[in-house]
Order: sequence, then C-alpha cells, then structure tokens
Amino acid sequence: MIGRLEAVVLDAADTQALARFYSELLGLPVTRVDGGWIELGRPDDPMVCFQHVPDHVPPQWPDPARSQQAHLDVRVEDIEAAEAAVLALGAKRFGGGEEGQDFRVYADPAGHPFCLIFEVDES
Repeated sequence: MIGRLEAVVLDAADTQALARFYSELLGLPVTRVDGGWIELGRPDDPMVCFQHVPDHVPPQWPDPARSQQAHLDVRVEDIEAAEAAVLALGAKRFGGGEEGQDFRVYADPAGHPFCLIFEVDES
C-alpha cells in the first residue's frame, strides 16, 4: 500500500447545499468549514470534502464530453426506501437498476453522479 484514501473532493457552486445533501445521505457530521471548503467525516475514516468553484459545470452521465469526473458508491439495504430518501434530498435518478443490475445511478443536487448499490433479489 502506498497510501490510504484521505478524502473524496467534489467541486460545487453551492458547497453548503451539497454538504447538507451528503451529510444526510451518509450520516456524516460536518467537521470543518473554511470559507468555500467543507469537510464531512469521522476520525480515522476518509472524508468527503466540497470546494467552492463558482463556474462549476456539472457532469452528464453517460456523456464522455462531460465525464462524471468522480463518483461515490453507497451500499444500501433497501433500494426503494433509499431511492425515496435521496430523491427527497434533491437527487435526480439517471438510470441503472434494470433487470439483474445491482445499482442505480443518481445525480446529487450539484449534478455529480453517485450510485446506490444493493443486493439483487434472485427469487
């Protein structure tokens, strides 16, 4: 191992709104706010950070001309309940979850893609 994951950093025009979204989604507390920089996390775990970029252009999925740049995979127990919760927080559904797939793709309020990962019911 060369290193460990310290943080995932997402650009956003509105870092406060995006930090609130991910704080609710992941159950992580805000640990630092420094101007346009916000950190979420717990001791000894990787952080999720947000940096202010006033001219942020959201990615489009799947569009290689506006690539996703980075994304988070979030494992959930109940995909339907999780989807309702993230949509209520302001996410938008992109796709995935078709027959046999174990993920659904969403955009957070600033347009960053993330996936909800779940177990597929084989019955």
